[in-house]
Amino acid sequence: MSDAVLECRGLGREFSEGGLNVTVLSNVDLRLGKGESIAVMGASGSGKTTLLHLLGGLDTPSSGEVMVDGNAMSGLGESARGRLRNRSLGFVYQFHHLLPEFTALENVAMPLLIRGERPALATRRSAEMLERVGLTPRGRHKPGELSGGERQRAALARALVGEPAAVLADEPTGNLDRSNAAMVADLLMSLNADLGTSLLVVTHDPDVAARMQRTLYISDGKLR
Repeated sequence: MSDAVLECRGLGREFSEGGLNVTVLSNVDLRLGKGESIAVMGASGSGKTTLLHLLGGLDTPSSGEVMVDGNAMSGLGESARGRLRNRSLGFVYQFHHLLPEFTALENVAMPLLIRGERPALATRRSAEMLERVGLTPRGRHKPGELSGGERQRAALARALVGEPAAVLADEPTGNLDRSNAAMVADLLMSLNADLGTSLLVVTHDPDVAARMQRTLYISDGKLR
């Protein structure tokens, strides 16, 4: 049995633009093993974010297949796909996407509450994850009261609180200064080591890419 937590085979994505078909990705194969960390690099517009959205089930491929924990995304309805995302995948973006009306603790608890966990358990596990990322003193603060680095650490805690098999991160340090970028990259790698969570990180930052076990490059719709 494969130990891949996330893989795609023959993945392609085309968009219609001005009456023309534009190929963004073509025949992409990728395998992310258990506990593995991979960086994906490429020029702006090369298809990095499109790839991440396809792998995360947020977009539908024009061709090929995505497998998450051995489950083919194409064989699932929207609600089943959502449950699989919630259970198996965590997402981190360049902008934190925290809900402004909720505290850091409440934001981190959201994936567990959506999953149907009891509020007391969700709160306890969220507090534990905030402690892991060094945000315990800020748990009762709302996103507007946090610094940029703190907001991104809270977003990372939210991505990991459900103990996903893999975290998909799209430029997770791209909106941070060098000090906070290094801190978030350190956290990603320490959580990868401590929890065994696989990482697929889209980045322009060579320092972040250098921390990963492998680096792949997208150009002309191909992943190399």
